[in-house]
Amino acid sequence: MSPRFAAALFSAALLATPLLAAEKHAFTPQAFEAAQAAGKPILVDIHAPWCPTCKAQQPILEKLESDGKFGALQVFRVDFDSQKDAVRNFHATTQSTLIVFKGKNETGRSTGDTNAASIAALLDKAL
Repeated sequence: MSPRFAAALFSAALLATPLLAAEKHAFTPQAFEAAQAAGKPILVDIHAPWCPTCKAQQPILEKLESDGKFGALQVFRVDFDSQKDAVRNFHATTQSTLIVFKGKNETGRSTGDTNAASIAALLDKAL
């Protein structure tokens, strides 16, 4: 195989391979229920814009969500201040709460965690 042909083949393979990243959705009960019904891995991020812990979690979550390993993950951000019904329905008592689901089953949650390794381990529970 010529080097030129090998390079072209490699480039074609890269273009054909999708770069998967988690899908972010605005939280609505309907969208969340549809993801559950489809059996998707789900992260619910209960967030407040004024929360320093939430701000510390964001770059960690963004990095993990861009990892192909979590490409099927459906991410729903719930605003702690304006979506009180959803906060109550998730039995969350504070912002910076992360909840993971496999379809309809909750598989883990954490509150106030800013450790990248433990957040990654939590997201693994959704896969």
